[in-house]
Amino acid sequence: MNILIQTADGSNTLFNEEIGEHYHSSYGAVQESKHVFIEAGLKYGFEKFENPEIDILEVGFGTGLNFLLSYAHCNEINKKLNYHSIEAFPLSSATITATGYNQYVQSSIWNSFLENYEIAIDNHVELAANCQLEISHTTLQNFATEKRFDALYFDAFSVRHQPELWTNEMIAHACSFLKIDGIFVTYAITGNLKRALKACGFEIEKLPGAPGKREMLRAIKTT
Repeated sequence: MNILIQTADGSNTLFNEEIGEHYHSSYGAVQESKHVFIEAGLKYGFEKFENPEIDILEVGFGTGLNFLLSYAHCNEINKKLNYHSIEAFPLSSATITATGYNQYVQSSIWNSFLENYEIAIDNHVELAANCQLEISHTTLQNFATEKRFDALYFDAFSVRHQPELWTNEMIAHACSFLKIDGIFVTYAITGNLKRALKACGFEIEKLPGAPGKREMLRAIKTT
């Protein structure tokens, strides 16, 4: 079902045969994750809010790459990461280990993640004093929480292969979990996505995309 593929920047990703798409960009898995979610999302969030910690919600945990790079960045700048992800089809620990993402983070980060990954599925786990993780084993449609988040990483498969997650209703549902001034960030940018976000009270910003994509989208919740 999942085939390990090396991408153009030397990092690996998985190709999901059932969906018909890679988990990350074939132009560079780590490169894309850093560009879209760390630079445009996490770093921007810390600059915007100037808080000692940040609450992240992710749609699509997948291989855990976005989480690992977020954890590594927070560790580097001595900030706290509270990370909650939604994943309908969690990968096995063995599959995640095979990605080789351990080479992109400190061994302490990788080890604490791998030791707690399966425990974190439907449980709130403290990996370290500065990092908490919970992975809700459910669909976005069925996800619910009273918590509100500073930033949303929208990292579902593309609208071409998973259109049900990119409808106006699903975008509105996902965005309902953001705080006012919260950040929505994704690798994609389409006219329908921009209209859906504007209808939810967001200000839209087009940013240069990661290699292989001309543009990406960041939006701020204003109402």
